[in-house]
Amino acid sequence: MNQLRKIVVAVSLAACAGMVPVQAQQQAPRQDQATVQDGIQLRPMPRYRMLASEERIEAQSKAQYAQMMQQAAQKGALAPSDHPQVIRLRNIARRIIPHTTRWNPAASKWDWQVNLIGSQQINAFCMPGGRIGFFSGILTQLKLTDDEAAAIMGHEIAHALREHGREQMVKSTATNVGARLGGAVLAAVLGIDPGITDTVAQYGAQFASLKFSRDDEREADLIGLDIAARAGYDPRAGIVLWQKMAQASKGSPPEFLSTHPGGANRIRQMQEHMDVLLPLYARAKGTTTRSLPPYRSVSIR
Repeated sequence: MNQLRKIVVAVSLAACAGMVPVQAQQQAPRQDQATVQDGIQLRPMPRYRMLASEERIEAQSKAQYAQMMQQAAQKGALAPSDHPQVIRLRNIARRIIPHTTRWNPAASKWDWQVNLIGSQQINAFCMPGGRIGFFSGILTQLKLTDDEAAAIMGHEIAHALREHGREQMVKSTATNVGARLGGAVLAAVLGIDPGITDTVAQYGAQFASLKFSRDDEREADLIGLDIAARAGYDPRAGIVLWQKMAQASKGSPPEFLSTHPGGANRIRQMQEHMDVLLPLYARAKGTTTRSLPPYRSVSIR
């Protein structure tokens, strides 16, 4: 019975030990004044992301993207430059890219690339350095309008602009190391199998990392719509996009077990910021918010 009690105590303490390094990192940047861009309030970019070498990440990104495109080409899945959807995506990117430097001045020097891979996956990405990839499934299965494709592209670009990948690398490393050290110390103090505390601490670290990922997703939603709206794409498309996503992803895991916030939460956040985003879009279109026509999409049903 005493042994069981020790295990229960270890479970609680080890989980906390796995989360302490991450929480400390999370709270430190929040002590600074939040960054505000035309009313969009964001977390400051944490200084600890500098612990991951920018040069190393850039080299890895460049190599991985090149390898992915090469493999797609070998399989006949890389769409050629004259493909209508490639032309469409690159035109959207040309309009969005000039507005990226307001979030990260280094973007002016990025080697921007946009490619389309033939796959039924409903997905897209932007690697560090502006290397963008869309899977054809996200365009065809969701029947995206240009505004909705711009919302997705803006979202993925925002991850790169805010260096979320670089930040996540540091957080994951610190969390895993802290979790294992905490588990080992608790095992020695309580005199129980270190494998138990290590496993529990890893679960604590995993949940902490998931929370950070959801924060990054929420931030990318707003920045993505910001740069898309400035480029003349309707930010209301973001709301419709996530309604379509909800239809297409029935049976997905609940929000607390996902790296992505639930669709309802994302939609609510976007709606709360329309008073900031719509004026940007109206200005790009040379009109006023009152004169904007209703947003029109294409149903996926």
